[in-house]
Amino acid sequence: MLDDNDDIHPLFYGAPRTTEFKKLRKRIVRQTREAIDQYGMIERDARWLVCLSGGKDSYTLLAVLHELQWRGLLPVDILACNLDQGQPGFPATVLPAFLEKMDVPHRIEYQDTYSIVMDKVPEGRTFCALCSRLRRGNLYRIAREEGCSAVVLGHHRDDILETFFMNLFHGGRLATMPPKLVNEEGDLFVYRPLAHVAETDCDAFARAMDYPIIPCDLCGSQDGLQRQQVKAILDGWEKNSPGRRQVMFRALTNARPSHLLDANLFDFQGLMREMTEVDSKSNQVPKLR
Repeated sequence: MLDDNDDIHPLFYGAPRTTEFKKLRKRIVRQTREAIDQYGMIERDARWLVCLSGGKDSYTLLAVLHELQWRGLLPVDILACNLDQGQPGFPATVLPAFLEKMDVPHRIEYQDTYSIVMDKVPEGRTFCALCSRLRRGNLYRIAREEGCSAVVLGHHRDDILETFFMNLFHGGRLATMPPKLVNEEGDLFVYRPLAHVAETDCDAFARAMDYPIIPCDLCGSQDGLQRQQVKAILDGWEKNSPGRRQVMFRALTNARPSHLLDANLFDFQGLMREMTEVDSKSNQVPKLR
């Protein structure tokens, strides 16, 4: 990748010139492109609503998508969007100023969902579930208003793994965040192009670029969440066995329905024995397919 100012998107101005950073940037771009290709995210001439929270993950997403677009590898129109949900202390001027400076087309939307959540959620309960539903509904509305075919989110590999284990431990199901899905109404795609990217890489990238990161704990509901507990478990496994996260993530791409217990995914009732000549003349147990 060239780093002359005339040959890069403004989001990459001032990028560190160290070998370490260049490797990091190349890895994130490669993994993002792989996910986009593998899960069939590109509709030529489509318009994407790229959601920007101000956290490290959404900054990384925005920069990498513009990198791919700048290189002619992502033939879609990108509209960045920040939904200001009225959280106390949210620095409302940071993202508009940043996006203007970076010459990124954007829309800033204010919807006070925070007050709704505070009113509806009992004291002592976490806000995340209701907050997420309200945010998602607003983002779908904005996407329709802007003529977008997809809402693009910054969830990364570790988010996907954590969701899998949350469903396993607390939900009684094997499920996670898919990299591509269609919303319930059937009119919008939801994409997660960072599905293959590690959280540590997003953090290192956004901090190296010195993007104005906004903390994700403004509502004060983050401590003690199930996700944090699962994250701590995964951190412990990774510490004891480096690379464990990637191995577990690879398992999510290598499911074998016949070796699980879900009769809706595999026809156990229809599984037949393969009869042999010996079996037909004796009581020996026939071999299985």
